[in-house]
Amino acid sequence: MKILIVEDDLRIAALLQRGLERKAHVVDVTHTMHTGYQAAIDGLFDVLILDIKLPDGDGMSLCEKLRNVGVTIPILMLTARDSTEDKIAGFHHGADDYLTKPFSFEELHVRLIALARRPAAYVENQVLRCGPLELNTGSAEVRKDGVLLELSRKEFSLLELLMRNAGQVMSRQLILEKLWGSDFEPEANVVEAIVARLRAKLDAPKSAPLIRTVRGIGYKVDR
Repeated sequence: MKILIVEDDLRIAALLQRGLERKAHVVDVTHTMHTGYQAAIDGLFDVLILDIKLPDGDGMSLCEKLRNVGVTIPILMLTARDSTEDKIAGFHHGADDYLTKPFSFEELHVRLIALARRPAAYVENQVLRCGPLELNTGSAEVRKDGVLLELSRKEFSLLELLMRNAGQVMSRQLILEKLWGSDFEPEANVVEAIVARLRAKLDAPKSAPLIRTVRGIGYKVDR
């Protein structure tokens, strides 16, 4: 998994990072509300660990802000606040889980794995738009210039991944991990084959492809 930690306590952040990296996860760490927001917007993470008390704001406000701009990454709030009212407030602001300090690292790890497997509630009925394309995650429909397109499940999943990360290049390896899982070994050129099928359905004759190839890196859809 790729995990983002937003924690102002440098000692706790370092302990979490070391522990999770020993579990073979990729971990990015930020220490403020501002840098955490930018990282969550710009990066592609499987789960976010978010402290409530931050030097330039509070984690609940950051959580709500991310949800309001369409970020659907599962969020686990990590805090010393253990009252029922605080927990309810965390969930109301968009958190998916809530763990109080002090905590067991193994429990934290298990919760993160469960969150990464859980479909995000905020994905339902979200509409993504890139140029002439409109993708509705709730109805699993894709339209181009208002015309409904018929896509296979994998075609839809790949297009959704690219549109959720519009403007960013998605590598072939990352696409494989997101669509099939890190342990799956697909046939050679399976990503290229799905991209080719998508282009046949999305692109008008002699027009520039909506899914762009970045040679030697991967694919992207412009915003």
